[in-house]
Amino acid sequence: MNYTEFTGKTAKEAIEKGLKELGITEEQADIRVLEEGKKKLFKSIPARVEIAVLDNNEESAEDKSVCESEEKPCCCKKAADGATDGERTVVFLEGLFKLLNITACTELVAEGEKVEINVTAANTTAIIGKHGAMLDAIQTLAGAVANTGRDDYKRVVVDCENYRENREATLNKLSENLAQKAIRLGKKIQLEPMNPYERRIIHAALSEREGVTTVSEGKEPNRYIVIVPDNLEDPDAPAIPARNERDRRDRRDRGYNRGGRDNRNRGNRGRDRGGKRPYGDRKPSSSGSATGGTTLKVDSDFFGIFLGNSSNNDSNE
Repeated sequence: MNYTEFTGKTAKEAIEKGLKELGITEEQADIRVLEEGKKKLFKSIPARVEIAVLDNNEESAEDKSVCESEEKPCCCKKAADGATDGERTVVFLEGLFKLLNITACTELVAEGEKVEINVTAANTTAIIGKHGAMLDAIQTLAGAVANTGRDDYKRVVVDCENYRENREATLNKLSENLAQKAIRLGKKIQLEPMNPYERRIIHAALSEREGVTTVSEGKEPNRYIVIVPDNLEDPDAPAIPARNERDRRDRRDRGYNRGGRDNRNRGNRGRDRGGKRPYGDRKPSSSGSATGGTTLKVDSDFFGIFLGNSSNNDSNE
């Protein structure tokens, strides 16, 4: 297909401009979003899209009028009899993204034992969400659509620009680090709640790892994994939360105690600042300064009342 590039303030504006110039509808075009429009302090970056006319478009005016009258995405021609499970799912996702006002391209990568669909978008955050929560929700809906009317369940995987692969690599590294920590401390370590897909990755990564075993505890959606070392010191002791343990270690490395304040060399803090004494330890002077100025005399009773270091208190201690 021959693609033509169009620009606009936003991707939506660029798409509308391109469709108007080509004289086609969005269902008759293959759209690629190259760059979303951005506004900066002194200038703005225009949005860039590429549009090509589909060759196998056989949509009739009657079909289009039916879709518009029902206020649904125009997918009746694609969801005709004979469409595969993956094709029906792709059509559903395209309609879903239109309802969510997300500019994205959906591609059916593979369809065999499982359906693999890849989504490309300029704003990947809108597709992936925090920790992949949005992508998991989209995948759940896609799985329900693909398995409609089927006797046996077919797995559906929806990915967005290799997020699944990158996330799997991150979880494999995390599981190995936590396994080493569990063995070093001789304690159980509890991971944060994960979905079944991510829990399977952790179980598989540590299934052949010597020195530890993994178990799942809790109930959905807060089900989590506990890493149990073979050299467990106290089986009845609660598991250490992985996140809290990491935060504690980071704070300890920065010199902070549990109260969040630095108590190291607390008594010498004032002396560390250019060799000066802390304000409470400075002795009042009764004589003038070397430059002829006047030094303020401070009554010891004042410090005794407000700072607790009067001469009487010192003698008592």
